[in-house]
Amino acid sequence: MERRHPVDADVRLRDVTLDDHELYERLRCDPAMMTELGGPLPKETIPDKLRSDVAAVQRDESWIAVVTDGAGVPMGSVVLWIHDEHGERLSEIGWMVLPEFQGRGVAKSATAQLLDRAEVDGRWGAIHAFPGVTNAPSNGICRSLGFTLVAAADIEFQGRTLRANHWRFGPTDGQVRWTSD
Repeated sequence: MERRHPVDADVRLRDVTLDDHELYERLRCDPAMMTELGGPLPKETIPDKLRSDVAAVQRDESWIAVVTDGAGVPMGSVVLWIHDEHGERLSEIGWMVLPEFQGRGVAKSATAQLLDRAEVDGRWGAIHAFPGVTNAPSNGICRSLGFTLVAAADIEFQGRTLRANHWRFGPTDGQVRWTSD
């Protein structure tokens, strides 16, 4: 497969497993990691979230990848899933990278790898991303990977309303089906 995006050889993806509890807790329960997502999640929610994500990967409903370095050290995650948004099917991608690995292109490389895989797979259609409007690094990733900015939007994430930029990547029929101000 010819890659559309350059990929860092030290950034690899593997399916999430039940052994990724520590990574999930670090990504989702740390106030700094969750600043753009409405704040940390309670630690007691992590085991159920991890089990649910592993099951979704096993059913091939979602791609939930742990991002590792060449030695297999977990650096973060990148996720592609489908959900219903205002009555329409929407493929969404998101990423998180632990603080000690940020600023090195890890998220961009991991996201590029998943986008390349999705284009080859063909079932995802247009892929959307919703980074917070103040999340300059994630908005920069969208811009640099060829997403198109649709609009700012209020979105729901785990029961929280967040202000995000709505980015779109991939095939289009020229119509934006979901936007909000």
